[in-house]
Amino acid sequence: MSIHRAARAALKALSYPDLDIQKNYQLQRQFVRLTSRRPRRTRGCRISDYAVPRPGGEVPVRIFAPSDGARRPLLLFLHGGGFVTGSVDTYHAVCADLFLRTGHTVVSVDYRLAPEHPFPAALEDCYAVAHALFLGKVPLEVSPEEITVMGDSAGGNLAAVLSLMARDRGEFLPARQILLYPMTASDHSDSAPFPSLRENGEGYLLTLKQVRDYISLYLGPDTPENNPYFAPLVSQTFVHQPRTLIITAEFCPLRDEGEAYAHALQSAGNEVQLHRMPDALHGYFSLSPRFSVVKKTYSIIQQFLQR
Repeated sequence: MSIHRAARAALKALSYPDLDIQKNYQLQRQFVRLTSRRPRRTRGCRISDYAVPRPGGEVPVRIFAPSDGARRPLLLFLHGGGFVTGSVDTYHAVCADLFLRTGHTVVSVDYRLAPEHPFPAALEDCYAVAHALFLGKVPLEVSPEEITVMGDSAGGNLAAVLSLMARDRGEFLPARQILLYPMTASDHSDSAPFPSLRENGEGYLLTLKQVRDYISLYLGPDTPENNPYFAPLVSQTFVHQPRTLIITAEFCPLRDEGEAYAHALQSAGNEVQLHRMPDALHGYFSLSPRFSVVKKTYSIIQQFLQR
């Protein structure tokens, strides 16, 4: 089933292809805050804020844990927003849903945002939190093999890169990772080898121009786009990576590079599950689980986590 004509017209009106995020990123942040789902009471969940030390400061995290103190496996969640927008507040409802529907404790990372804090600040924040969790330095009863790294969009990029960095540094390695419509490639030019950039680059909420603007703000002028800790698809090796679930969206400009990353991991001998969600747009996971595409995604995630 394709998106019908009326919905397509509405999406085109909402996509703002000429919006200059490089100049208006603060307005974009405000828009994201205003349009995020409102937090709701989560029965059986104790929600608390915590700070994980990092070199030169702290990384705020929000923890969604069972109110009865029961031991649960853990999802380390890295939010989307193009490395420029998003926070534990704008993803509060998403993480509450994750707690309720997966039975996992959820730790949501409030990493630093670009352009005030360009690459690799967000990545180092996420790594600091993961390092603390895997080495037992956060007051949560969980073993390393019970921890899954998860992220959507820019957070999917950070999750993938975190796993590469963990392998390279040799301090820990996640057993599982879940990447939702992640950004993985270095090339988002008109000649990039990903048809979805052109097929879905306008009229589906996230535009190709916005992707480029976000990347420019995140990298700044001095970081090459072929750095594997920015674009994991250009890594020289994909061996020794976690068991991976990648879910892409049919009408997402990042669809093909996410799927290319799944194939690269699989070719290197890793266990990978890949699903493309029909009729889905980039960012759909932030919708209520009442939407069928979100409900189906949770079903896939639950099956992946139960293995």
